[in-house]
Amino acid sequence: MNPYFNRELSWLSFNYRVLQEAADPSVPLYERIKFLAIYTANLEEFFRVRVATLKKLDRLRHARHKKELDFQPSALVAEINATVTRQHYEFEQLFTGSVLPALRGHGIVLYRQEPLPEDHQKEVVHFFKSRVLSYLQPLFITGNPGRKPFMENDALYLAVVLRQKLRPSPADDKTIAYVNVPSAALGRFVPLPGRDGTHYFIFLEDVVRRNLHAIFPGYEVLDAYGIKMDRSGDLDIEDEYSGDLVEKVKQQLPRRKTGEPTRFIYEEGMPADVLDFLVERLGLHREDLVTGGKYQNMDDLMKLPNPLAPALQYEPLPPLGVAQLDATDSLFEAIRERDRMLHFPYHSYDYVLRFFNEAAIDPCVREVKVTLYRIASQSLIANALITAAKNGKKVTVFVEVKARFDEANNLRWAAEMEAAGVRIIYSIPGLKVHAKVALVHREAPDGRTEGYAYFGTGNFNERTAEIYADDGLLTAHPGMVAELERVFTHLAGQPADLTFEHLLVAQFNLQDRFLALLDGEIAAARRGETARAVLKFNNLEDKVMIDKLYEASRAGVEVSLIVRGICCLVPGVAGVSENVTVTRIVDRYLEHARVFWFHRGGAEEIYLSSADWMKRNLYKRIEVGFPVYDEGIKAELKRMLTFQLEDTVKGTHLDTEGRNQPVPSGKQKAVPAQLATYGWLQGREAATGAEEARGGSA
Repeated sequence: MNPYFNRELSWLSFNYRVLQEAADPSVPLYERIKFLAIYTANLEEFFRVRVATLKKLDRLRHARHKKELDFQPSALVAEINATVTRQHYEFEQLFTGSVLPALRGHGIVLYRQEPLPEDHQKEVVHFFKSRVLSYLQPLFITGNPGRKPFMENDALYLAVVLRQKLRPSPADDKTIAYVNVPSAALGRFVPLPGRDGTHYFIFLEDVVRRNLHAIFPGYEVLDAYGIKMDRSGDLDIEDEYSGDLVEKVKQQLPRRKTGEPTRFIYEEGMPADVLDFLVERLGLHREDLVTGGKYQNMDDLMKLPNPLAPALQYEPLPPLGVAQLDATDSLFEAIRERDRMLHFPYHSYDYVLRFFNEAAIDPCVREVKVTLYRIASQSLIANALITAAKNGKKVTVFVEVKARFDEANNLRWAAEMEAAGVRIIYSIPGLKVHAKVALVHREAPDGRTEGYAYFGTGNFNERTAEIYADDGLLTAHPGMVAELERVFTHLAGQPADLTFEHLLVAQFNLQDRFLALLDGEIAAARRGETARAVLKFNNLEDKVMIDKLYEASRAGVEVSLIVRGICCLVPGVAGVSENVTVTRIVDRYLEHARVFWFHRGGAEEIYLSSADWMKRNLYKRIEVGFPVYDEGIKAELKRMLTFQLEDTVKGTHLDTEGRNQPVPSGKQKAVPAQLATYGWLQGREAATGAEEARGGSA
């Protein structure tokens, strides 16, 4: 038996769990639709990145200096395509057999291919002539042998089979063309006039389908099929170590639009001769082909209008305030009193914005340093840093220009900040800086310089903080602050003492420290003592760490893993991993935090980190993990982890085949972990607020 799940197939198992959430009738209808959109968007990126890499590896297999591989990339791509095809069939059955009828039951009709009433047909023709026609770019493929057609990445097209009306021709003499569907300009869902309290919408491509005769006059339209192309999203930067890396990234960005095909989706039912013709003319390979339904790019379902909102959606959970922080005029004073932990999106992200805004305007602040990996398109944090620089503070920002699909946005903000006087440090060749850290130097009343640090598991990004479940620690701990200063010195390319007692820093001590912590649990188990580790991350892939977890299981350590995405560890195997359970949580928020809880003979240690246990995080990135020293914060993190381990509603267990199995429920009423977490934090903050109102100390 292979002791490791394949990384790519494990990811497909996670994405299938997203599809399972869309199938859950207890989930509000428009949230189910959102999960269908998320499933599709995840798959798009998977093909643009992971499948593109596999195809590149397959080409290397035949190169003179090929890379040694322990698998056949082409065989894995075939297995991926087969798995995706099976999942897509379930997607179609779910969408057409469950979601669309449920929408109709609520008076919302999304037309597919059914005949339209006369008034709606007239509206479709009017919309086509007045809005759609000017955006169309039909292209005849037949009869243009010297011209290779080009399909844009992720764009919608119809492949149209035609026959000339006037010139006699054999019955099989077909003309093939394609026409774009301009959803980027016009939106995907066209509203039609309502009647009797019912709301009507139609797919934009169906507006085009119903008017193909107007696009191709002189031709009989025999049929039309939905098609789309996914292209590689990788930037091909051959040498990061020489020349200007930023300029190389800028030069490569436009080429992403013309990347190698990674997937060609065609509508089921397309005749073989039409498909063969498209494969030949578009320069495709058979392994690029994936059968799809009539409608592609179903991530657009995220934008399907809900005329009944807020009905059919989750009841909102307003971000919580922190009474002790609200009661003080200075966040720095509150941090100096004791460490403060924030849990997003349960807590308001405004406290992070306040941290940067206070640093920007506080006359005692002398310096601000921060790492930015994925910057929000309208970043209030970047604007605060600009304000700080304009106010005469020394501001240093490390901007990662290799954050995939955010390169252009990061470069734009870097230029704006640099123009305002911010010192910008760009990517390190061969590494990505994935740490989520900030440091503020502030002059105390006695003239000393005090440091205030923010350590996070998620990006400094106000938009994603609304949907990603992450944790952030605000601290003035002298040792942690001093070690973070060393990290920033290293990022600036200056000599620094890179020994760490408190922080866990990838490239230096992060992996060794986690291995040592697991060794401690192993030793305790062998002495017959209680030994346990509860570890939460997005992805678990690194074989060194997995092998150590297997060793822990064999020694009798109780290992409870909470892994949202990729998990290459195989749980529940006798003699290998029978003491390991893997829980996967998929709910309204995307679980993104990395939390590590070790029993340590009762002297429990808890760490958080920006790093997953993946090869890229452990060996190819600068990541920062950080300890939790405050006993109150430890207690709340343990409670939150326990909520997740006991979640019988949104939690599933991974079995030995990599499948998502329901968690058996007990007799008590089951509450999803995220709702339990929100309710518990809400109650705690309400109690603290009442104490503040009575004049209790912070």
